[in-house]
Amino acid sequence: MRIGLLTEGGYPYVSGDARLWCDRLVHGLAQHEFDVYALSRSEHQEDEGWIPLPPNVRRVRTAPLWMAEDDEVVLGRRARRRFTEYFGELAAVLCGVPEGASGAARSLPEGPPASEADRFANALYGLAELARDQGGLAGALRSEAAVRTLERACRAPGAHRAAREARVPDLLAVAAHLERVLRPLSLDWYEDDGLGAVDLCHAASGGTAVLPGLLARHFTGVPLMVTEYGVRLRTHYLTTPDAPPAVRSLLAAFQGRLAAEAYGRAEVVTAGNTHTRRWQERCGADREKLRTVYPGMDARPFAEVGESPDCAAPDTLVWVGRVEPAKDLVSLLHAFAEVRKRQPRTRLRIVGAPAGPEGAAYLGHCKTLAAQLFPDEAAGPHAAGDNPVSFEEIGGPDLPVAADAYASGAVTVLSSVVEGFPVGLAEAMLCGRATVSTDVGAVVEVIGGTGLVVPPRNPRALAEACVALLRDPERRARLGAAARARALELFTVEQNIEAFHGIYLEIVSRAPVRRVVLDGAGEPLPFSVPAEAHVPVRWTAASPRLAARGGPGWAAGRPVRATTPVPAPEGAR
Repeated sequence: MRIGLLTEGGYPYVSGDARLWCDRLVHGLAQHEFDVYALSRSEHQEDEGWIPLPPNVRRVRTAPLWMAEDDEVVLGRRARRRFTEYFGELAAVLCGVPEGASGAARSLPEGPPASEADRFANALYGLAELARDQGGLAGALRSEAAVRTLERACRAPGAHRAAREARVPDLLAVAAHLERVLRPLSLDWYEDDGLGAVDLCHAASGGTAVLPGLLARHFTGVPLMVTEYGVRLRTHYLTTPDAPPAVRSLLAAFQGRLAAEAYGRAEVVTAGNTHTRRWQERCGADREKLRTVYPGMDARPFAEVGESPDCAAPDTLVWVGRVEPAKDLVSLLHAFAEVRKRQPRTRLRIVGAPAGPEGAAYLGHCKTLAAQLFPDEAAGPHAAGDNPVSFEEIGGPDLPVAADAYASGAVTVLSSVVEGFPVGLAEAMLCGRATVSTDVGAVVEVIGGTGLVVPPRNPRALAEACVALLRDPERRARLGAAARARALELFTVEQNIEAFHGIYLEIVSRAPVRRVVLDGAGEPLPFSVPAEAHVPVRWTAASPRLAARGGPGWAAGRPVRATTPVPAPEGAR
């Protein structure tokens, strides 16, 4: 098969989201070809370059989302009218304006009122077809006409309250965001020599990365698959709490409509955990299309630690992760103060690097709090003080790799208030460590009864759970062994690759190969398209003679439609 892998801000760049699992997927499915279509998020990301690519990556095409390229396209009068119509309809849907109430001129055929999902899809694909006809819409989406069209939609009768209260700065912010998200409309990726040549488009995340797959399906009929380890709408709610209400509302409406369109058009939608799957269902995904595929983690670096559970310091708690406010290290430090009252010899190792400037400031705050809660303790008047809380990073002389961090403690702690799939928790399980975690995100699903779970922002409950495990080494050993067995069964690279391979075959078996497959000499293969692809979707009625002889009852009367797809053999692909 030839897979079109669609990414945003990740693979094949050195840094970014979804880089590791995409790399493992491409390496693990070496029998298939991959065309990578990547959207970059920053100039720094592009300057860092790509990771080494395997031979089965045939092509890499990139486009920047961090800067607007001038396509020098000047729209004529008719094209401007079409743009105003489609963009106005898109804005009207986001503002909650009923059909026909925005006051924009319409050239669409008259008919029964369309649903908001259909209106959004018609506007989106109308803009895509206009961009294809004109060679791009970058200039139009950045124009004053786009802002004025958005303003008319916000002021139209029936618009919801947040949209009506939008001011000029709000309109400019929303228009700029829509221009950035809709940049894939102007790309030349959808011809027969681009995404039209692949057998399947696999979007590695939601949001902007899905757009090229939707357009490839619209223009050339390529089937689409969407994988999400975190729903973009949820991320929007978490990352823009301080934005003005109008901006937050309009952008949330766009993310929700785009997600619903992607889920509706995709053949299969996979979630990295049940928590994400519930969000997908809330955004309109059909349960019959949903599959849960856990992230694939390389268990080899943690094998030695996992098979030697006695190497841990019995009085040490370990926290591993990115230092940021969502990890709630403040509650962890207050919980550790309670632990020290009951277990005075206990130590806490906080291992992780800060995530950006906000994380650096938060790390400084946590260090100050630790110094206040735990003054340096000295064995005598002439000895140097020692703080029971240490802040470290992986890669130093004491902790060269992540496995060493988990090996240094008897209990691994997670204190987050917001979490998607807790990768650090799964790594601790691979190391055979007992864990204490807060009940957020997919934590309960990952733990599955092999660790202790407490409410978030509850230092007392966190401390009691830690003390319970520190005082019971046999229980720690049982939980650690069960955790390692669960992680090896569910969260390894092998199960991840096998699941995606099976889904690929399932989707392609229902979609006939549209391209000509050549052999080594450049000649078309005679049976590259399986015979099952030509099976008609309707059987004819049985002849009267057959019915008289007692033929099958379903063949009598009117034709019967075939409802079960006939899978194509893998070898024919």
